[in-house]
Amino acid sequence: MKRDIATVERISELRSFDQVIDVRSPAEFADDHIPGSINCPVLDNQQRIEIGTLYKQVSPFEAKKLGAAYVSANIARHLQAQFLDRPRGWRPLILCWRGGQRSGAMTHVLRRVGWDAQQLEGGYKAYRRLVVENLGEIPRQLQFRVLCGATGSAKSRVLQAIARLGEQVLDLEDLACHKGSVLGVLPDSPQPSQKMFESRLLTALRALDPLRPVFVEAESRKIGSLQVPAALIETMRAGECFNIEASFAARVDFLLRDYDYFLAEPERLNAC
Repeated sequence: MKRDIATVERISELRSFDQVIDVRSPAEFADDHIPGSINCPVLDNQQRIEIGTLYKQVSPFEAKKLGAAYVSANIARHLQAQFLDRPRGWRPLILCWRGGQRSGAMTHVLRRVGWDAQQLEGGYKAYRRLVVENLGEIPRQLQFRVLCGATGSAKSRVLQAIARLGEQVLDLEDLACHKGSVLGVLPDSPQPSQKMFESRLLTALRALDPLRPVFVEAESRKIGSLQVPAALIETMRAGECFNIEASFAARVDFLLRDYDYFLAEPERLNAC
């Protein structure tokens, strides 16, 4: 069988695996993960805290002993629930925080079964470095057409209409779960973490054809609580601007319809 450590130098190389399995805790996974990966934690949130406390306050040996029991039970549960139908040629990529014992344990078991499981060298931290590098490079390769206009000029609706016509669009507000304005908080749709936003953004950017224009709505450096990467903002501001003009009455009418949830529940304004 081939070596069990995978070095990924480009995001595109992740597609060579049949599945990406993130064995970090659910809390770590929720903060950020490789889009399309599944979470099969070898330690849940409480177990991870318990083992860490035991390691620091009692001894590494006691922590490893209990940790091994938890990890073994959790891997067995995942194997039974999710992997028994996988064919012999299945090739998953396994990752944890930095390519250590958690992903190593899952990789070992899957390889003993007979699958060509690979452990991601450097783990999530290695993936995260690639995200940061790519977000500094890919935006500069794109040709942006920027929709500008006052609040209430329906820029987002125009962007959606352009997408329906088959043009390339980058919907930053959709990725950020925020309308971009002072009152942009979406009801029952919390914003992702900064890292998760950047992972989603990179996936969207990589899907774009640099030979075709990309339409995008003008944004400030922050969308709600999230920071737009500097390379993207700078390239957008250098792009061609299309100004959308609308009368004051039309803008008021649009805002009353688009933000109708504030009229129905005024207390939502407290979250803004």
